[in-house]
Amino acid sequence: MSDSIFFDGWAGPLRILIVGVLSYAALILLLRLTGKRTLSKLNAFDLVVTVALGSTLSTAILDKNTPLLDGLAAMALLVLLQFVVTWTMVRRPSLHRLIRADPVLLMAGGALRPDALRRERITDDEVLQAIRDSGGRTLADADAVFLQSDGSMAVISREG
Repeated sequence: MSDSIFFDGWAGPLRILIVGVLSYAALILLLRLTGKRTLSKLNAFDLVVTVALGSTLSTAILDKNTPLLDGLAAMALLVLLQFVVTWTMVRRPSLHRLIRADPVLLMAGGALRPDALRRERITDDEVLQAIRDSGGRTLADADAVFLQSDGSMAVISREG
């Protein structure tokens, strides 16, 4: 155990510098090889993979008990699995429906859909916030509001 909480020699910072640069370079290479979809935020599944990838990168850089090769292997595994799952989703609609949520209509024609709001655990105020964020003020300013696959809300503004 170290006596100092502020500085324990140059070995730690030097390791972080070397492992950080190498891990970062490897991550960029992996992402370039697998394409833009790897870090997309199209749905909750993509978000979980992105967070897991960030956590893995952090562990590889900061955990002295994790060798560089182990961290790189973990990142490569996550990227590979993301690639395989998304590649399969494009070719197998049944898997696509299993992993990705469909958009849900929360409001149409100025009226909220209480059953959809309850099922998706969305409040009236959150729908109104989405309408205000898109430039409207009230429910009457939107034709429809959808809860998208990625958890964001899309507002279809009322014309005129």
